[in-house]
Amino acid sequence: MSSKTKFLCSRLAAKIRHLHTSGRCFDQYKCVAVYDVESFVERCMAAVGTPSEHCRALAQVLVAGDFRGHFSHGLNRLEMYVNDIQVGTTALDGKPEIANETSATAFVKGNNLLGPVVGNFCNDLAIKKAQEAGIGWVVCGGSNHYGIAGWYTIKAVEKGLIGMSFTNTSPLVVPTRARKVTVGTNPISVAAPGKDGDSFVLDMATSAVALGKIEMARRKGVEMPHGWGVDSKGLETVHPEQVLSGGGQLPLGGTEITSGYKGYGLAMMVEVFCGILAGAAVGPDIRKWMAGDREANLGQCFVAVNPAVFAPGFEDRMQSLMDHCRNLQPAEGETAVLVAGDPERAHMRKVEEDGGIFYHVNLVEAMDKLADQLGVKPMPTFKLATF
Repeated sequence: MSSKTKFLCSRLAAKIRHLHTSGRCFDQYKCVAVYDVESFVERCMAAVGTPSEHCRALAQVLVAGDFRGHFSHGLNRLEMYVNDIQVGTTALDGKPEIANETSATAFVKGNNLLGPVVGNFCNDLAIKKAQEAGIGWVVCGGSNHYGIAGWYTIKAVEKGLIGMSFTNTSPLVVPTRARKVTVGTNPISVAAPGKDGDSFVLDMATSAVALGKIEMARRKGVEMPHGWGVDSKGLETVHPEQVLSGGGQLPLGGTEITSGYKGYGLAMMVEVFCGILAGAAVGPDIRKWMAGDREANLGQCFVAVNPAVFAPGFEDRMQSLMDHCRNLQPAEGETAVLVAGDPERAHMRKVEEDGGIFYHVNLVEAMDKLADQLGVKPMPTFKLATF
């Protein structure tokens, strides 16, 4: 990684730390060591009968989300996974199965297992095929929420490959010009290797924001920005509760006048690669978010590409483009131009320097309550001294 990238990450980490350790905000957060978060997730899942291997797979993905700063997809999701196992809408044990494959493709049955268990199986298969055939394209049905999409694409980058990952979700997004939720937040991740460990890592929802950010706003008791969601009449709102109770999320871009139809189109594209291609549930047919009445039957797609089978020098060109963007003169009032993956790297550096992950006290209290319900040891927390 270049000295420029390290410098940018260091400055970003300092800004994040200042937000967590200054004024009133300092009292609203507690820090937990990464190991302790992983252990807590494993304890909770084991308490409801989950096999240790599956507990570990889930813990790694959830902690990776928080470690990278995607708090919408980390510990905030643990209660959902526990509930799905308890009510039986997610299978307790088993293995994914390959239903059909060629040298470069595969269709996998997820058998309703935990999303990260299915995701790791499919992603590893796509990587193996890319190493052997130049490309691996794997789709699966019968899966569940699989954590951050970037978890899987980063694994491809670690092998020198380009990685792509997509999943459909419960209907949460209101299509442009509509008032009823029909498509999911349907995330996309694309990651590509640069030089010396640097990489481009795009990990985004096709909605304006991930649902978890709206949930976190409600958990914190604060309003959300304009452009995130609408109420039951299809009108924009800044109140999380109106979005979560009868309203819906806006697609990436927001309303039609700000190009929300593009995010809507991307969400449909994800459905092509996932639910439709895999014969899984699609759009409005997927169970409602957090409903425990039936299996989710999500469709997911994992792609790995070996850049070496194309024009030589991929990593050099990728690095050159990223460095060019980072070296651009910032707009007035801004400090740096970033590329996808830089904010996450900065957050990871901050976590390493702090010795743990900062969580809002409301989330910590929710996890303490969950620990009490399951009869497991709660997470140990600590506070940093202000500076």
